Amino acid sequence: MYRLLFDLVFRRMDPERAHEVAFGLIGFVGRAPLLRRLVAPLFAVPRTGAVRVWGRELPGRFGLAAGFDKNARAVEGLAMLGFSFVEVGTVTAQGQPGNDKPRLWRVLDRRALRNRMGFNNDGSAVVARRLARLRATEHGRSLVVGVNIGKTKVTPAEEAAADYATSASRLAPYADYLVVNVSSPNTPGLRDLQSVEALRPILEAVRVAADEATASAGVAPVPLLVKIAPDLSDEDVDAVADLAAELGLDGVVAVNTTIGHDLGPGGLSGPPVLERGLDVVARLRTRLGPDAVVVGVGGVTTPADALEYLAVGATLVQGYTGFIYEGPAWASRIGRALAADARRAEAA
Repeated sequence: MYRLLFDLVFRRMDPERAHEVAFGLIGFVGRAPLLRRLVAPLFAVPRTGAVRVWGRELPGRFGLAAGFDKNARAVEGLAMLGFSFVEVGTVTAQGQPGNDKPRLWRVLDRRALRNRMGFNNDGSAVVARRLARLRATEHGRSLVVGVNIGKTKVTPAEEAAADYATSASRLAPYADYLVVNVSSPNTPGLRDLQSVEALRPILEAVRVAADEATASAGVAPVPLLVKIAPDLSDEDVDAVADLAAELGLDGVVAVNTTIGHDLGPGGLSGPPVLERGLDVVARLRTRLGPDAVVVGVGGVTTPADALEYLAVGATLVQGYTGFIYEGPAWASRIGRALAADARRAEAA
């Protein structure tokens, strides 16, 4: 049914406009308690797939990657569709419009997306107020919400640490985990911050700011992760992993979009990223050891893709592009497959 809707309606629309239409509907239903309670059972993931990470039980191992809900406006609706956790953002210290349109393209023959969005978002102060309202409700507190933070475009590289720290200070009290994003290709110079020399002061500043904010709010410290690009060399992946271990980070997210294509400006997501995503996750698992949290993302379309990420060492798995092509039942379908695999493993 969704495939027909996509072919007849969505693929004929501008990709960003189609996103806004679908996103608006998801947000509307999620904010209406009666509608949400009617819809949620259709997409529920069995509790047998639950996993304990960062001291908290997650309903399952499959969540939504950053980029779909940039401003925390549809968390309830997305969780309703079967995502066990939702990562909002990327959020920057200052609100910004992002790059000029067009900035989002479908690559239909590869079931991929190319984007040069440029961290368009409302800014960390606005998103923090929105998350505070979400957390003020019992249902909102039950949801697992990560927040992905990035550098404001106009902030010079030498002030990046303070820029990230501002966002962390505002958002940490409402997040189940924070992700420092230094791997988007659509903010000039951002990927240069993945070098250990540039990354260290950013992570240190974010850790201090987040800890001070959560202590002031009387809540537990928030786990801190870093998100890296698939285009890093193996040696650079190892260097980031070593830095994460040295600083006591709570995990690494791998990978972001790739610039390794000839389709035009922007990062490519979807199946073309799968092979490298698996390689990076496997490398991180070897480097970081069995207890580290590694979040695998990139190219997940089918349950088999998600299971492959788990097989090579991912603790959790995320997706985004597959949601566009596969429709509203996609997260539930993958979550149920992972829960069934967990049952089989427990019975073995």
